[in-house]
Amino acid sequence: MAHAASHNQGVRGHTLAWYAQLPSWLKNGNFSATELNTILKSHIDTEVGRYKGKVFAWDVINETFNEDGSMRSSLWQDKLGTGYIANALRWAHTADPAAKLYINDCNVEADNAKSDALFALAQQLLAQGVPLHGIGFQSHFEVGKLPTSMKANLKRFSDLGLEVSITELDIRIPLPASSAELAQQSADYKTASENCLGVPRCAGVTLWGVSDKYSWVPGTFSGYGAALPYNESYAVKPAYTGLSNGLDPNA
Repeated sequence: MAHAASHNQGVRGHTLAWYAQLPSWLKNGNFSATELNTILKSHIDTEVGRYKGKVFAWDVINETFNEDGSMRSSLWQDKLGTGYIANALRWAHTADPAAKLYINDCNVEADNAKSDALFALAQQLLAQGVPLHGIGFQSHFEVGKLPTSMKANLKRFSDLGLEVSITELDIRIPLPASSAELAQQSADYKTASENCLGVPRCAGVTLWGVSDKYSWVPGTFSGYGAALPYNESYAVKPAYTGLSNGLDPNA
């Protein structure tokens, strides 16, 4: 936080409620719904309150849908029901009324069953007066396979009055990456960033890492890598130019 403040950088908070990486005491605690509700509220109150005025946006809810649009089974969903989403957003808003509050998810960039479910949830929350301010589109892509419906899909969320942000952008390539694939990756980075900036209320584009040296991709997608604008030696790749041009409306 001190580094960001001293360099005039914004900090995005990720994430307050997720199905994964829960501590064992929580997963194995066999808490009642009432107890679990109290635990989640205390967690949000404490974390958001600690960074009040310092974090400009929070991914309050992360990856709450299955690919078919159904709700993902999780400790929160199974014990508290879908209502935990509205509660978490309300608690976060109370803890820091100035912060923008997001629902963040993967594979929702295209117009598909999952993004339809997210859109319906956003409509429902807004109709209920829940403080939802934005939707985060993770955008973990494979080279040459950006969804053609991405810009139109982001726009329909923007048309609800919500911010839209690309929150975890990377574009993986089958290894070893060829020069043609690196050129396509550059074009994809340009298109992805343009897809967001071309939509009203696009709030930003965030990469999921800087250098291929520390990318999560090789450990998760076997045989893939080279997903970021800098290579493992921190040298600029064609992707850097593509991203830079996509973020510059005058390029």
